[in-house]
Amino acid sequence: VQLQASGGGLVQAGGSLRLSCAASGPIFSVNDMGWYHQAPGRQRELVARIYSGGSLTYGEAAKGRFTIARANAKNTVYLQMSSLKPDDTGVYYCRIWVGSANYWGQGTQVTVSS
Repeated sequence: VQLQASGGGLVQAGGSLRLSCAASGPIFSVNDMGWYHQAPGRQRELVARIYSGGSLTYGEAAKGRFTIARANAKNTVYLQMSSLKPDDTGVYYCRIWVGSANYWGQGTQVTVSS
């Protein structure tokens, strides 16, 4: 199973970005999908998770600003990020759960300038 994340880049504070992560490989059914953020020198933290039934969980920093969505037919998860702040800078990793296993993407860099 491979995850390909894209959509990162450099943006000014207050701007928006949309991240995408497509899963490929021997996947029968993806359960949950999520995004994590790792700021420089800090631990990886949950940004958002979307469960197989459609319910959502957001980290505190993401609430009200970010929206997670998925396209099941494409095994793809999205993260729409708005009102970006310099603290949002870092690497964003996607993660999927398939059965009892979970997989991480390679990460996409987001840099928010003040």
